[in-house]
Amino acid sequence: MPRISSLRRSAQAVSSRLAATVLLLSVVAVVAGCAQQQPGGDATGTPPVTATPPTSIPSKTTSPPSSTPSATGIDLTITLTESPEAAPRTFRLVADGSTPAPESTLPDSAAALDAVEQHGEKIFFALPDPNRICTQQYGGPQIAVVTGSFHGREVEATFSRTDGCEISRWQALAPLFGALSGGSGAV
Repeated sequence: MPRISSLRRSAQAVSSRLAATVLLLSVVAVVAGCAQQQPGGDATGTPPVTATPPTSIPSKTTSPPSSTPSATGIDLTITLTESPEAAPRTFRLVADGSTPAPESTLPDSAAALDAVEQHGEKIFFALPDPNRICTQQYGGPQIAVVTGSFHGREVEATFSRTDGCEISRWQALAPLFGALSGGSGAV
């Protein structure tokens, strides 16, 4: 009998270790999966720091500004690619104050300036939120790359519509991507 009791204890110990190992591996898998999630944002301006990179990087085709905005100004170049086979289109938003400069080439530069003033700081310079969970939905193949300066700070941001968080970021700045009167930004 002592030998059977000893075997039972050994089996229970092995079983406990196996259960602990399985639990540990499950936790590691969940943590690894969470670490791969991209934090997202919403229309209130709580965005991810990184965006889904485009499949091809649009070329930068900017003309030099006729007047350089001050450190409090805005000079942004927006390269919009509406689909993988579409040619990229380039827009520009320039302002040094509350009115867009003549160099601005967006369909509604005033609306774009309003959107950038309202959401730009939070979207362009956001800190990562590892707890952000994004809905898994697809809003389209559009990609926008924004470069330039915003109130004296360098901007390099990529926008897409690959999940709910990215769609919210896109909608918050839709006029910057060429949207007219509440559109989605792909003109």
